[in-house]
Amino acid sequence: MSLDALFKPFQFKSLKLPNRVVMAPMTRSFSPGGVATDDVAAYYRRRAEGQVGLIVTEGTGVARPASLNDANIPRFHGDKELAAWKKVVDEVHAAGGLIAPQLWHVGSAQGKDKLGKVDSPSGISKAGGEPFTTPMTDSDVADTIAAFATAAADAKRLGFDAIELHGAHGYLIDQFFWNGTNVRDDHLNGPTIAERSKFAAEILKAVRAAVGPDYPVIIRLSQWKQQDFAVKNAETPQLLEAWLQPLADAGADIFHCSQRRFWEPEFEGSDLNFAGWAKKLTGAPTITVGSVGLSGEFIAAFGGEGSQPASIDGLLERLERGEFDLVGVGRALLQDPEWVVKIRDGRNDELKNFERAALGTLY
Repeated sequence: MSLDALFKPFQFKSLKLPNRVVMAPMTRSFSPGGVATDDVAAYYRRRAEGQVGLIVTEGTGVARPASLNDANIPRFHGDKELAAWKKVVDEVHAAGGLIAPQLWHVGSAQGKDKLGKVDSPSGISKAGGEPFTTPMTDSDVADTIAAFATAAADAKRLGFDAIELHGAHGYLIDQFFWNGTNVRDDHLNGPTIAERSKFAAEILKAVRAAVGPDYPVIIRLSQWKQQDFAVKNAETPQLLEAWLQPLADAGADIFHCSQRRFWEPEFEGSDLNFAGWAKKLTGAPTITVGSVGLSGEFIAAFGGEGSQPASIDGLLERLERGEFDLVGVGRALLQDPEWVVKIRDGRNDELKNFERAALGTLY
């Protein structure tokens, strides 16, 4: 397959990418006390030097007491924290790269209070679970929305090229989407996915107001949850449209559609994957992601399973016919910062296996 589709420039609003490769966000936990180190800056710079089109950082916590579940995950608030992120931006830009922070709140996925009072739609972490904390009050909701907006404004001020909101994988925003964890009795819940999307829509509206009309806003979404791999927020294309369109209307520019395996169709009767359906239904640009360039999926990596390089011909076919616009690459880039250059230059014999040990290093 021709690589032309993968190395064609992409432009949307102020975002001008040299190719279609996006480094997917991957939690690293190498920021002691929540402050990104010089090693973290060098880690991202290496990917910029390796010709990644857009780097999306690991999830970084907004200014809520328990937005994170690990004290070594970076925060996106506070003078020291933001100064450290400014160094990351400067290093990436010096290498000719582009970068967006992923703004994150884990919600009740962390379990009991560890780093502060847990924010949660309904005080539970999974469908049918027992309450272990109190649901968010109206004040908690308002403060959380404001925290995302402030972080977005800070990202723009620091020189980031876009922002991404983490609305996937069973974390806070996704907990509002999921009827298994959102059992509230107020306007932020309801029998439809559109009603359960109101919290995310309010965040997007506040973020858009904070960054202005031309600044790119990405939202990462998934059907699956870490609490339940098989669950879906939307079982049909009609429900998917009811979920996504309010988010697009509220200010989402690009949908980052997380699957465990990008080649799997989202609904019966069509080969389109999650990103393909999102683009078809909303007209918005989409990012596909899920085991790109590797034989095994990423959940298995946490159990010690490695993966071997795999053909990307199927990915290129889908990209060439416009099923999606951008391609998220995670573990392959974590293992090898030169993955993009090797693919571009046909150096497939130099592609590396993914080994679980890579999760424990910052290379």
